[in-house]
This record gives sequence, C-alpha cells and structure tokens, in this order.
Amino acid sequence: MNLFTQMRALVIACLDQLATEGVIPAGLPTDNVAVEPPRDSGHGDMATNAAMVLAKPAGVQPRVIADALAAKLVLDPRVASAEVAGPGFLNLRLSADIWQGVVKAVLSDAGFGRSTLGAGKRVNVEYVSANPTGPMHVGHTRGAVFGDALASLLAYAGYDVTREYYINDGGAQVDVLARSAYERYREAHGQQPDIREGLYPGDYLIEVGQALKEKYGDTLLDKGEQYWLDEIREFATLQMMEMIRGDLAMLNVKMDVFSSEKALYGTGKIEAAIAKLEEQGLIYEGVLEPPKGKLPEDWEPREQTLFRSTLHGDDVDRPIKKSDGQWTYFAPDIAYHYDKVQRGFDLLIDVFGADHGGYVKRMKAAVSALSGGTVPLDIKLIQLVKLFKNGEPFKMSKRAGTFVTLRDVVEQAGADVTRFVMLTRKNDAPLDFDFDKVLEQSKDNPVFYVQYAHARVHSVLRRAQAAGLDVSDAALIGADLTRVGHEAELKVMRQLAEWPRLIEIAARGNEPHRIAFYLYELASDFHGLWNRGNDDTALRFLQEGDAETSQAKIALIRAVAVVISEGLGILGVTPVEEMR
Repeated sequence: MNLFTQMRALVIACLDQLATEGVIPAGLPTDNVAVEPPRDSGHGDMATNAAMVLAKPAGVQPRVIADALAAKLVLDPRVASAEVAGPGFLNLRLSADIWQGVVKAVLSDAGFGRSTLGAGKRVNVEYVSANPTGPMHVGHTRGAVFGDALASLLAYAGYDVTREYYINDGGAQVDVLARSAYERYREAHGQQPDIREGLYPGDYLIEVGQALKEKYGDTLLDKGEQYWLDEIREFATLQMMEMIRGDLAMLNVKMDVFSSEKALYGTGKIEAAIAKLEEQGLIYEGVLEPPKGKLPEDWEPREQTLFRSTLHGDDVDRPIKKSDGQWTYFAPDIAYHYDKVQRGFDLLIDVFGADHGGYVKRMKAAVSALSGGTVPLDIKLIQLVKLFKNGEPFKMSKRAGTFVTLRDVVEQAGADVTRFVMLTRKNDAPLDFDFDKVLEQSKDNPVFYVQYAHARVHSVLRRAQAAGLDVSDAALIGADLTRVGHEAELKVMRQLAEWPRLIEIAARGNEPHRIAFYLYELASDFHGLWNRGNDDTALRFLQEGDAETSQAKIALIRAVAVVISEGLGILGVTPVEEMR
C-alpha cells in the first residue's frame, strides 16, 4: 500500500478527465508529475506539481490547470481538500480514515513497504573486496555495512541480489604478504624476523608464521624465495581470507560469492575480455599524453597497449598492458566485470573506497563497452571514517600495525551500533565515529533513540497484556481506529505512510542511509506522542476502563514497532524489546 502512488494515479486520472473535457490537450507527457509530501507540513498532507509541469506543453496557465484539477480531486472521498498555492502548486489534505487505514495495512500486510520496483532484475553488489593481506580496517567496516545494507534494501525493493567479494589475490601485494609471513615463520623458529620497510608489520602474522612452522617444520629455513614464495603466498592468502571471513561474521555480513582475481590468470579470461574490446576496435597501440602538472621523474613516453575508453565516457584512454608485456592491474578488473556481465546480471554495483575515485570512469567505460551499453554500473565511493574516544583520535591498533581494525570497533561498540552509526551519513560524506557518543543514551544518539522507540512499544504491550487486554495481531487489526484522530497521532500515521515511498526512493538512488534517517524521524514522532501523553491523559496508550480506545492506540504504536523492525532489518540491526 503506497498512498503516494495511489494519489498520483488519482491525479493522472483527473488529468485524463480534463483532457477529455478539453481543458488541456490530450496526450501530454506525465512522467514528471509527482505527488510528494509538502516541504511545510502546515500546507497539507501531499502536494502535486502537475499544473506546473504541464502548463508549458499544454499552453495553459498553471493556475488554470490547478483550479480545474482541484475541482476534480475533491470529488474523490479520500481527498478532504485541494488548495492551489502560489503560481499553481496544489496542496492536498486527506481524510483521517485514509491515515487510519495505513495502520491497518501495516498490521495486516506482512509485505507493507516492500516493492516490486526491481521486478526481479538481477543485481550484483560487490563490496568490501579488501586485499587479503591482513585484518579489515575501519574504512572496510563502513564499506561492508553500506554494501550489505544496500543489498538488503534492493532485495526489499524487489531485486534479485547477489552479494559478492572480489579477492585481490593476483597482484604484487600478495607477494609482499608471503615475504612478511616468511619472516614470521623464521621468528617461530627462534630467529630474528627482518620486518624491513615495505613488509606488513602487524602481529596478526605471528600466528601465520606458527602455522607455517607446524606445516613445513624447518624445511623452508634459509632457502631462497624461489623455493617457498608460491606455497607461502597461497597458504598466507587462505589464512588471511579466514581472518577476513571472521571479521565479516562479527559484523553479521555474509557473502554469496567470493571471486578470485588470481583465478583469472592463465585461464584465458583476461584475453577473452580484451578480445571482446578488440572486436569493437577499442584496443590499439599508442603513446599516452603526459600527465597534467609536474611530470613524475620516472615518466617517459612509451608505446603501450591501450583501451579506447574515451569512446565510452572516460577522460583519457587507459593502458591494459605494460611495455614489458605484463597486464596492468586494470586488465584483470576488466575481465572480472566481463565475467559478471556474462553471468547475466542486469545491474552491477561496486562499492569502493574514496581513494578509487579516479577508477570510476574507466571501469564504467569498460562495462559499457563489454555489455554493449545494456548493463549499467553504479560505483559508490565510501568516504573516510574518523574515530574518537575520550575526545581524542582513537589510537592505532598494535595488532594491525598501522590501522584501527574492524574488530577494534565492533568489540567496543557492538555490531548493531557500528552498523547503524555507519549509515547515519551519506556514503560520500566523511563520518565521525565517537565511541562515547555512540554508546550514550540520549536523543543525540540515533541508534539508541530508534531502539528506545521499539523497546517502549514493547513495554506498553507487556503492560497491556498484564492488564488483561487482548493485543494479539487479530485484535489490533480489528481495532476501531476512529478513536485515534488527534493531530499528534495523525502525524505518526503520516510518517508510517511514508515508508513504502521511502523504500523506492532509497532503492532508486542506491542510498541505504535514507532508511536510518527515516527511522530516526519515525522514532522522533513516536517519542513526541509519548511525551504529550505525560500532560494530556487522552493521548496515553492505555486508557483506564476503555479497552477499545486502548486497543486502537496500541494498534498505532504496534505499527510503529513493525516498521522500525523492518527498517532495522534492512540495516542489519537487531531490534530490541528491552533497553538494558
């Protein structure tokens, strides 16, 4: 039940009537006609821009269209009033029973808020994809939460979603991992490790060194790396991926697919992807223009194999093969995305760190070329997280060696708090994570404020049951909701009606942070109603001696709890029934 969709359909039907009557021409484009909440709630319940967007193509003054449309709309029993404002905006007020019907819809329809927007289209959401060289850090944490919540949001909106992790195990960083692990292997045998510059210094590799000792004994000691590099690289990578899976589990993130970069080499997949581009005349031998600004000391013009990415929206063409014949790091990424296209996805979404901003256009160009422009790629960049504790920047992790780990954050704040707070800012905005503030119990802490609303509802339900009231779903669905018509109660109902619309807006923009914002607003309206009951006894949820009114009021707040629970579920946060 999406009231805004229903009212938009009514507006379009009334416009069709006006066209039949000759007030406006027939066949006008209505794609941009919207029905939305007004910016100022004092102006009404909903507003439509129909007259404003149709005036020019109709050749009719917007006020004329608005007046005629208002006269049609008020004939519908759902519309209490339709008022023209300014040059032609139309503000609508709906009958109270419409808002009361929203409460019944929430309680009776298990799919309230779910959407068919996605129409079963297959979406691949690739996120985290951290190098398998150590534990996940706080930046990965935000990307993991964002990607996981986005995947849940899209599934809620009717898409068929695959969550995927791309293991970057084919580059030079895994050779560095192997050398670092070998030094810890030497350390496990009582030798002094040489953790020289360029190696990974974290203590987490001590366990890997011990495991290598248990597997290989002393057979690899004092041997050149040609004897052990490949084996230790594979062994250490597997160990790191086990650590990363454990980190993700702490955050309640579960992937559907783990894809390996290394698996692309030697299989012909890279060559096949490049051949696909070559068929289109997009691969050539050439020399790139020098980079703008001050030239790097090691830059020199040299012929390379290039992808003509500028034909698909990039700023410059991109090298796919080095002058020595080796693939650039971009080549396997092209092949990986070609593999996703071949797997039949209708939409690809990549969640990258902010440092990958320069990678966006080239990757979009590659997918556009490989899919013939049929598979969109949306890349979401995740901005940095700054950690604070006791008013000071949070110190680095000794275990990691150079950064604060996901485990550091989750062990101190908890998975639910971490996930919610990571979604309280848009992905491309920096985020401050203050351990003191995210754990305090106040309105300024959004996760507490939302959870507290859910817990408060359940406290009322427990008190009602103790008083002998029937608060079963059947009883609440059948409650006489005409008994809840105070403006403060209607305000909560209007917010509940926003939920289906909010889901579609968030899904269209791939913006799960909108869910967190909405939940805070809904919780705020609920707490406001609760507080008003302290002064006005008629607004209290339990009315002594009046079971029917109590049931109606409890139905309203039970609907609030249902929507909060659904929203927290999308964010991957467990709703609580008691605050401890």
